[in-house]
Amino acid sequence: MKVSCLQENLSRGLGTVGRAVAVRSTLPVAQNILIVAEESRLKLVATNLEMATTCWVGANVEEEGSITVPARLVTEFVNSLPNELVAIEMPAGGRTVQLTCGRFQAHVNGIDAEDFPPIPEVADGISAEVEAEGLRDGISRVAMAAATDESRPVLTGINTEFEGEQLTLAAADGFRLAVYRMPLAKTVEGKTTVIIPARTLNEVHRLLGEQQEPVVITINEQKSQALFRLNNAEIVSQLLQGTFPNYSQVIPTSYTTRAVADVGELTRVARMCAVFARDASNIVRLSVAPGAELNPGKIAISAQAEEIGGNTGDIDALVDGNEAKIAFNVKYLLDVLGVIRQSQVALEVTTPSSPGVVRPIGVDNYVHVIMPMFVQW
Repeated sequence: MKVSCLQENLSRGLGTVGRAVAVRSTLPVAQNILIVAEESRLKLVATNLEMATTCWVGANVEEEGSITVPARLVTEFVNSLPNELVAIEMPAGGRTVQLTCGRFQAHVNGIDAEDFPPIPEVADGISAEVEAEGLRDGISRVAMAAATDESRPVLTGINTEFEGEQLTLAAADGFRLAVYRMPLAKTVEGKTTVIIPARTLNEVHRLLGEQQEPVVITINEQKSQALFRLNNAEIVSQLLQGTFPNYSQVIPTSYTTRAVADVGELTRVARMCAVFARDASNIVRLSVAPGAELNPGKIAISAQAEEIGGNTGDIDALVDGNEAKIAFNVKYLLDVLGVIRQSQVALEVTTPSSPGVVRPIGVDNYVHVIMPMFVQW
């Protein structure tokens, strides 16, 4: 192998695939990055056996070849180099890679490329195109609602439904539910539903960056693997097997109180209360009161920690319906407020023991349901 490329490009490529490297693995080669010099580019591949990321970097290839090298060591070394040309050389049949950049040089012992886990090819099945901006928005609005606890594996994924001209993403962890709908760039035949690990979609979101071109998503016929094709990168992921809960039953179809408030003001008050809520199981209480004549309605938010103290803040709101009270985990409330781009948000409440619904004003493709906390009023 004999190849050269700019340090900046190599560093970016290593950063692209780096998140897919296995952190702990009984297979040592899974902690390496596969480097393949082919044609006029360098291919970098990393996998944790559940997800694999491939990236291509423009390079001057004099001799083709392949090897795997320790991911962390090589990434840290390349990142510390000056922004000049990096030469990568390895004798035929050898396992030691030499990296040269200006006056700096290193040699790294690698593992044969043949020992690297094979990356599945996802070709058959359904293929869909999604606008990059819509996919970025969709992932950011639902991913935080996926469970991190592995006790129910299907809840660590995002239920992904392709049907006609629409893609629906849904995530739930038993305490909250987020559903986002977006148009597909091309119509798909029939209906296909799979559960994609939230970790995978978060990685797709990271790699999308400023991409403008549509993302191609391919699901194999067995519904066991998904391929995401981005600019100069691909992600192949195992899909979660199981049945996702029927989340449509969780979304209330009516309400007795609806309050519309400014997202920025509601976020500010919730953050103030979070300071005290930290010592009170993260509980904040929301009281909604309708206005009278010329006075606007209000949403009062309070937190009370027995040993420390408490605080209260209120904001103006346009209230439709009766007085209402509900308590939330403040983290869940701040999570959803943090991903709403619209300036106003609606809070829909039925009873203190019923789920609360958060909807951005001006769009109808996103809904977030938060289960209430049971408190003494």
